[in-house]
Amino acid sequence: MDWSALRRVVTDNDKGGRSRILIDGEAAKITAVEEAGLAEIWTADLDPGQLYDATDKLKVEDLRLEPAKGAVKVRWFTVAPEDDGRTPEEKEAAAAFGFAMVGAAHARVDTARHPMMHKTETLDVIILVKGAVDLLLDDGEATAMKPGDVVIQRATNHAWVNHGEETALLVAILIDAG
Repeated sequence: MDWSALRRVVTDNDKGGRSRILIDGEAAKITAVEEAGLAEIWTADLDPGQLYDATDKLKVEDLRLEPAKGAVKVRWFTVAPEDDGRTPEEKEAAAAFGFAMVGAAHARVDTARHPMMHKTETLDVIILVKGAVDLLLDDGEATAMKPGDVVIQRATNHAWVNHGEETALLVAILIDAG
């Protein structure tokens, strides 16, 4: 994945109330292990007064899976193709490491179905941009997604699984609901 190819554009108003570009460039922070990773786009408190805060908080905050209380977070994320050459123990260790790296070990509430299963107290809007993934939930068949599909993820235990050959690229908007 070429993370430098992803561009974020954030608008702002100057002191005179005129619109302008505040940020035009790369992600604020990136964490990746092989082809799977997160690239932070924007975060803000869900408070009308914060609408005009021009601070790029992501540059100074620790990388976290979930947004802060009362906040929203926007990011790109990738899902690498499943590696059938890894043992179940290796897959579990990789998942545990990845979630711990973004402060979300607590989100792995039931991983019986897949090691990447997790649940956060957020309302998420997930858009598949490139590739193909399956949305895996506790019960039922996996839901196959194609580019342009949108999932409204409502604080349910889930995993994104890539059975294809191409790394999938998604955009996530996470809204704190805790």
